[in-house]
Amino acid sequence: MTALPLREDGILPPASRAEAHESDTLDLDGDRLHEECGVFGIFGHPDAAAITALGLHALQHRGQEAAGIVSYDGRLFHLERRLGLVGDNFSDRNTIERLRGHAAIGHVRYATTGETVLRNVQPLFAEVEGGGFAVAHNGNLTNGISLRRQLIRDGAICQSTTDTEVVLHLVARSRKPFIVDRFVDALREIEGAYSFVALSNTKLIGARDPLGIRPLVLGELDGRYILASETCALDMIGARFVRDIENGEVVVISEDGVQSLRPWPKQPARPDIFEYIYFARPDSVVNGLPVYTVRKELGAELAREAPADADVVVPVPDSGVPAALGFSQTSGIPYELGIIRNHYVGRTFIEPTQSVRELGVRMKHSANRAVVEGKSIVLVDDSLVRGTTSVKIVRMMRDAGAREVHFRISSPPITHPDFYGIDTPEKEKLLAATMDLEEMRAYIGADSLAFLSVNGIYRAMGHERRDPIRPQFTDHCFTGDYPTPLTDLAVASPKKLAILAEAD
Repeated sequence: MTALPLREDGILPPASRAEAHESDTLDLDGDRLHEECGVFGIFGHPDAAAITALGLHALQHRGQEAAGIVSYDGRLFHLERRLGLVGDNFSDRNTIERLRGHAAIGHVRYATTGETVLRNVQPLFAEVEGGGFAVAHNGNLTNGISLRRQLIRDGAICQSTTDTEVVLHLVARSRKPFIVDRFVDALREIEGAYSFVALSNTKLIGARDPLGIRPLVLGELDGRYILASETCALDMIGARFVRDIENGEVVVISEDGVQSLRPWPKQPARPDIFEYIYFARPDSVVNGLPVYTVRKELGAELAREAPADADVVVPVPDSGVPAALGFSQTSGIPYELGIIRNHYVGRTFIEPTQSVRELGVRMKHSANRAVVEGKSIVLVDDSLVRGTTSVKIVRMMRDAGAREVHFRISSPPITHPDFYGIDTPEKEKLLAATMDLEEMRAYIGADSLAFLSVNGIYRAMGHERRDPIRPQFTDHCFTGDYPTPLTDLAVASPKKLAILAEAD
């Protein structure tokens, strides 16, 4: 989407606002922060591939573009990688039977680096000294481009355009005698956010970045150990949650059990705050905090910070539901489903004419007129990115007869792009980076607009920002406080280099 032209006073002119209404009319989820990726691995189970497919199905919310599984049967590695959803590609018995073996790793992908083509689908596999090695990655390497360029100068032949392939090359080039040591060697050269699961001839390996930005958990099923991005994947297969993999920890799972390695000096964790706001499934527990409970409390804190005189609280489905419940319970304003979502509309519904495309909006989301008409409503959503979705939702409520529309966002204004595995627009396309609060309110057409403060998020999780005892979260999208070097910005573009200078 191209940047929309602003008047000198910063407000979108009427013609451009109409243009914003008409663009991307099919999908009210089109202006979301896109999920990162999800990883899963199991060792020592006769149904490893089938269990991995189930685990990936539970993690489908983290990436819907592609999925893949690598298994090992004690002699050979087997690889199946597909574009599309897990259920569309890994529910066939023949596919699972081809993935023979007692160990497997899997991945669901949303592309944050590299295009959406089969060669970029993970897990990636290579033959290295000592045997086969497969790896799957959730996150983003902030020096992946720099490392890739240097590897190619040194003679490496890259088969994909994803930053994960860099890790395979680094493992292959290590001179350490054992595969775990070679993998740790590779980790020492990378920067950014990551959770890895890797599979060798004898081991399942998991690793979490030194700040613990991306999540990874350890589970157990029938005496066999599992690694997964979220606890919901353990629940899907009836596994027991054992513990979180700690920040900076490398775990090695083999026939001898679980071994924990600490390649880096211990430091305070800084998990990504967006896991709680948006990315993790509501039934997951992330770093000891139930996501659903946190999201309700975000809504409660929002009601305290930004109350509204209204008749009903209406969630923007589905992401705004827990926060809207918390807002309703704290404010005493009744909670109602003022927007109904049809979950059976395909993502690719497209019709050739504008008039039919406008009808397509109602195929996926429609106003519940009986709840909305004549009422002053509080719309609660979890985030505001470019604002195009919010424009359409407000218009939908007014078309259904809402007397007033007050918009409340259960996170702070997003003013900075992400470089750790979340697909955010460039800074100039973030609404809160280009407009003040009143300009944003006028742009989306609401009677009032308010965001939860940064400190409000921390209070909702029982913390204070910069608390010397409890963890500081990775909150750079709101604060510009990037917790790691952003090396690749210097080689990406002058525009991104300017962002790096600002972050410093």
